[in-house]
Amino acid sequence: MTTTILIPDPRKDRVKKRKGRAALKPPLGYRIRLYAQNPVVTIGVLALLLFSYLIIAPIISLLVDGVVVHRQDTAITQQGEGAFTSYYLWRVFASPQAMTIFWEPLTNTLVIALSSIALALIVGVTVAWLMVRTNMWGRKWFATALIVPYMLPAWTFALSWVTMFKNRTTGGQAGWLENLGVAVPDWLSYGKVPIILIFAAHFSPFVIMLVGNALKRFDSTLEESARLLGASRGKAALSIVLPILRPALISAVTLILAKVLGEFGVAYILGLPVNMNVLATSLYRNIYSDQKGSAAVMVAVIVMIGAISLWVDMHFLREAKRFVTISGKSGAGGSVTKLGVSRIFATLGCTGLFLISVAIPLTVLALSTVMKLPGVFSAENFTLQYWVGQNLSTVGFPDGVLFNTEVWSAAWNSLWIVGMASVMAGVMGIIVGYVVVRSQSRFISGALRQIVFFPYLVPGIAFAVAYLSLFAVQRGPIPALYGTAALLVLIYFTEQMPFASRAGISAMMQLGSDPEEAAQMAGAGWWRRFVTIVLPIQKGALATGMVMAFISGVKSLSLVVILAVPGMDVLTTLSIRLLDVGYSQAGNAVVLLVAIIAFAGTYSVQKIMKTDLAQGMGG
Repeated sequence: MTTTILIPDPRKDRVKKRKGRAALKPPLGYRIRLYAQNPVVTIGVLALLLFSYLIIAPIISLLVDGVVVHRQDTAITQQGEGAFTSYYLWRVFASPQAMTIFWEPLTNTLVIALSSIALALIVGVTVAWLMVRTNMWGRKWFATALIVPYMLPAWTFALSWVTMFKNRTTGGQAGWLENLGVAVPDWLSYGKVPIILIFAAHFSPFVIMLVGNALKRFDSTLEESARLLGASRGKAALSIVLPILRPALISAVTLILAKVLGEFGVAYILGLPVNMNVLATSLYRNIYSDQKGSAAVMVAVIVMIGAISLWVDMHFLREAKRFVTISGKSGAGGSVTKLGVSRIFATLGCTGLFLISVAIPLTVLALSTVMKLPGVFSAENFTLQYWVGQNLSTVGFPDGVLFNTEVWSAAWNSLWIVGMASVMAGVMGIIVGYVVVRSQSRFISGALRQIVFFPYLVPGIAFAVAYLSLFAVQRGPIPALYGTAALLVLIYFTEQMPFASRAGISAMMQLGSDPEEAAQMAGAGWWRRFVTIVLPIQKGALATGMVMAFISGVKSLSLVVILAVPGMDVLTTLSIRLLDVGYSQAGNAVVLLVAIIAFAGTYSVQKIMKTDLAQGMGG
């Protein structure tokens, strides 16, 4: 027996309760003195100040850059440096260059995003249903194998695509297919089509995880009851299954949209060779042509799109909470549909998806690093010189990847810069969680929770531009940080805080205050309680937060492609630099190292922490 109950809007009750509490509140001065004696409030205030400077200040600095004259534009605007101007708004939205700078990239971004989302939903929902609700063979194995693309950088697949489908339109070496005598059209080599296909393959795991998890909790007796009452299978799916899965589907859409808006590497590899820009690459070009004002306006647009998508997500989630579904004895366990003869086709379909999205791209990428000429499969064409050779003909990069000092330097930079940022994010995530859960001040708790989540709204490359705007010059006692490792540590640290803080809040909500209260009665101060009680109990959550932040940081390109300078390369920026000068074997080898680190790290976290990514986001 299953019933859906509409819950009355609780907002009126909350307003009444709020008025009642306000009447009982002690005076403001007394509350401030009370808060000042509480170390949790003090830590919360310090954390608010820190993250306001690291998150809010760069965004404000960037927005200011969009409405004041920069030195290089004083002649054009006929105004002094720093004067208020609408020139950059006009240049981005209405000038003769606006179509190239903004409108075409915006159109391309939206076409790519919407097409990728549609494909990812079709593939993801189908696969999730097959794995959860049917008797397809190998469901447990596919549940892990088909989310591998989520563990790897998206531009890994772009490099593999170029290796296979590249033609001679843009010069340089041909791809495998052209060397094998297959004529590859331009639309298949570069541009929107390959980008859409790669994004769909890369983001399908989001849909599989979110929808698959929702399907596991879905009570299949709802469908069965509808069918018994005469509803067709299609009507039952549209009127029962789809509304209940709507929160998961909308979350998947907003996650994919936010990622596509900020994804730089794929469009850089597959779009720029044919002069096809999206917002991220157009933003990159504006930065490198010293058009900071125009870049600031574009970042504001990207942030606004991200904020709107998140608002839509939160709105629908809030609406979904207005009703609950109460099940009878049948529970929430889903029934398994017998596929009959279709079982083998479903299994073959998922096998084909694994080959297309995982096995073939990684194999192509690996083979490309041991071939002198692409697509030539004779024995003399294979070599290990790009891995272990010395005194190679590649100018400026004379040694193989495993013996090259630049690679080891970039690997060391990735290790210590991303590692330090990950440790900071893990520790601060626990501290933020502690303040949010334990603080008696609703303002501090709410403000801190919202501020640390704000970087999630800002795509990586836009956030990098904001940091460039704030830290390019000295501001007060804080020196200019551009070109230093400190800036990379700060931006990696800040970018990971949305996830680290959510992990910390979740962990702290499961820890009662009794152990701390007992220690306090025994005379232990706050610091001793935190170090000897809270941290040891939360060490699992702390370790998971650090490792996940490290994995995400190691494969990140959009975040540092603008901020990393020669001599301060990490593995991702080094690989892009090698590809820019045509050293594709070495560049692909470095990308393969990044992919191996990301995959091994994710797999290790699952094994050590006994979690399963396939069971949902975050395990």
